[in-house]
Amino acid sequence: MEVLKRKIEEEGIVLSDQVLKVDSFLNHQIDPDLMQQIGKEFARRFEQDGITKIVTIESSGIAPAVMAGLELGVPVIFARKRKSLTLTDDLLTASVYSFTKKTESQIAVSGSHLSKEDRILIIDDFLANGQAAEGLLSIVNQAGAAVCGLGIVIEKSFQPGRDELVKKGCRVESLARIQSLKDGKVTFVQEVRS
Repeated sequence: MEVLKRKIEEEGIVLSDQVLKVDSFLNHQIDPDLMQQIGKEFARRFEQDGITKIVTIESSGIAPAVMAGLELGVPVIFARKRKSLTLTDDLLTASVYSFTKKTESQIAVSGSHLSKEDRILIIDDFLANGQAAEGLLSIVNQAGAAVCGLGIVIEKSFQPGRDELVKKGCRVESLARIQSLKDGKVTFVQEVRS
């Protein structure tokens, strides 16, 4: 997705050869026009899969997931990282480690929002080591729902997340795949078009 790649090149800040800061448009301040385009692209890629719900994780996955939900006409469920007085019964939970925050979180979704009949699209902002995706997969599997695929806004292809998910039989659709962050420069994977 060229518009996203341009945005990363123009506004992304490489903090190290492992960390890319995109808080000016994705995970602190949100660019609504870009999120709308991202939602349309995810909808286009998964329109034939009979998606009934989208699952994401708070908070950075919510904006692209909601936009895709609007395009597909389906509800969006987000896994919460923090305990809530209203989210206590019939919980589906998983443990997720955050590389950037160096913390482990227990994420939770109410089981009343997922069923065995659901066909799920998981959306997240980043894919690196795959911990968030693994946690969301676990929650969807606990509900007995079918995972149709994972939509990732930015993938760090030099980390093992994609390979681990593909080994499990998951379809991974990333809108921008980063090959390297070396020397303070973003290099994208060259996609082969057929």
